[in-house]
Amino acid sequence: MKIYTYRNCGTCQKATKWLRAAGIDFEEIPIRDAPPAVTELQAMLETVGGDLRALCNTSGQDYRALGLKDKLPRMAPAAGLELLSSQGNLVKRPFLIDERRGIRLLGFREEIWGEKLLPGGWQPDAKSSV
Repeated sequence: MKIYTYRNCGTCQKATKWLRAAGIDFEEIPIRDAPPAVTELQAMLETVGGDLRALCNTSGQDYRALGLKDKLPRMAPAAGLELLSSQGNLVKRPFLIDERRGIRLLGFREEIWGEKLLPGGWQPDAKSSV
């Protein structure tokens, strides 16, 4: 299981803290230094129903500076995936992928991660123990 994070991202910090507390092994990868590969982005794109914008960190400065709000709707998916794979700061994070188990998660919501990653799924009262 790999999780792409940015060290100054509070959501990424919450996600990795949650994974550690749950006893889940993972490889943490700095998304700006080593962005997800095109194949990983393609897999995530399928998970989000082909919505390229859903893969983007739309609140980031680079997203705004590149004018991606207007460019993405006209961009071919392959071109968009190449761009994201070359500039990790454009990718929404945390970006978790476990191809062996077929798990792909974008952003962090404890209940969704718990349903996908915890044996027996997420339990509301489990929140305090994780």
